[in-house]
Amino acid sequence: MGIYIESAILYILLFFSGPAARFAGGTAGFSAAAEILKLFFHLIPSLALIWYILFKTWKLEYRIIRPGKKDIVSGLIALPCLLLTGFAITFVSAYFTGASAQAVFYSPVSAADWIVLCFVCIFAAYLEESFFRFYLLSRRQELNLNASSALVLSVALFSICHINEGPWGFLNAALCGTILGFIFLRYNSLHGIAVAHALYNITVYIINAIIN
Repeated sequence: MGIYIESAILYILLFFSGPAARFAGGTAGFSAAAEILKLFFHLIPSLALIWYILFKTWKLEYRIIRPGKKDIVSGLIALPCLLLTGFAITFVSAYFTGASAQAVFYSPVSAADWIVLCFVCIFAAYLEESFFRFYLLSRRQELNLNASSALVLSVALFSICHINEGPWGFLNAALCGTILGFIFLRYNSLHGIAVAHALYNITVYIINAIIN
């Protein structure tokens, strides 16, 4: 029962901690200052917390966090799958609703802003992959779940975090979460899927900047 309580507390604290988790929201454009606050006051501390818990209370699987060929392979598989899924959801949503599935956001303008955004995307991706894939899927035995049940739990919690993006954004998160979960279970790779996740998010911003 303790592991379920710990997981629930972490989930709420890391992804539903109120305004502290969303410094960038509500601005009339991209704000590097807001993103830097988000980076140092939410993303980095949250990532440090979850890794501290993993190192302190669990026999960490070092083969998962040790960089290797598995990360290159998993990353090369994950990135095109995420991009294809994102593009497919965008086109399908536009066909049925006449509007893009992407949530409203603002792309950076200056080179300095893009650098800030890249760091934010990298840390955000590592935070999400560390919890939804590494923490939940690697600890499935402690949760008394088999691989399939753990994957369903991971995808459900990951999708709920994106429910503010609307039904199409929720669907996109569910599909991408499933892809990332399968790849993690297959290759035991954290870095590959985290980097692919970050590059996917950065690509979305780049495309948005080009289109708009």
